[in-house]
Amino acid sequence: MRVALAATVRTLPRGAGLAYEPKFDGHRLVVVRTAEGVALQARSGRIVTAAFPDLAAAARQLPAGTVLDGEVVVWHAGRTDFALVQRRAAATAARAAVLAQSLPASYAAFDVLELAGLDLRGRTYERRRALLVDLLLPLGPPLQPVPMTTDPELAATWYETLPASGIEGLVVKRMDQTYPAGRRGWQKLRHTEVRDAAVVGYTGTPRRPLALVLVLPVGDETPLVSSPLTAALRADVVAAVAEREAPARTPAGSRAGGATVTAIGLGEVPYRPLDPPLTAEVRHPSTARHPPPEVLRLRTEL
Repeated sequence: MRVALAATVRTLPRGAGLAYEPKFDGHRLVVVRTAEGVALQARSGRIVTAAFPDLAAAARQLPAGTVLDGEVVVWHAGRTDFALVQRRAAATAARAAVLAQSLPASYAAFDVLELAGLDLRGRTYERRRALLVDLLLPLGPPLQPVPMTTDPELAATWYETLPASGIEGLVVKRMDQTYPAGRRGWQKLRHTEVRDAAVVGYTGTPRRPLALVLVLPVGDETPLVSSPLTAALRADVVAAVAEREAPARTPAGSRAGGATVTAIGLGEVPYRPLDPPLTAEVRHPSTARHPPPEVLRLRTEL
């Protein structure tokens, strides 16, 4: 089952005929209810039914021939916790049964693709949404339709206030749109924050730095690799490094350029440490697992 995808936007889309949904920070999951049982499929196509026995049991209440698209989340201390979702997804079958009791999963459904054996992907979102609500509201948790509004002002309020609950942004869909399987036919606006970060190193060379290695003022202080630097930022970094009186010191036991950091999509990347760090103003999603921080400028006056 090829799922629909979303293209990133920087501002909230507005206009007639748009629907707005909170974007939950979990694992994409397709629920398939057949006459024989239930299968849970990850976005990759891998079957992960054994990892979520609580959701599989709940999905048996669905009529045969039903396919749902949504996100599996785990709530903890009043907010969704992506690390706990990862823990659930990685559990063995034996361990999954224990975790289902201590860390129960919830399913935030945002589409119904098939109902009673009828393929609905060619129907409009407006119609699919109505069928989804009618299907799930009588059942209740842990299978629930995501909230939806057509009011852009309410959507803007959600965008500003829901990150405290672990919601990472909004997904925007056209009411008259069919299901865009395998395509980026939806739009997503992730919540981002501009903040100061410590620059503890950089990738590339002193004359051509490629990206900065950052420690954000929130989280567990794990270093992150920024998105690629612009030409102007590269020049600023070159100048800042050249102004230092002594060469950058390296962590004990490592040689210059020998430290490594894990970069999203790249694995372990070597970098040149900076000690003491520089400071940069960065824009970064409210959830650390998503796209890398964008460097806006160096704060050399500090």
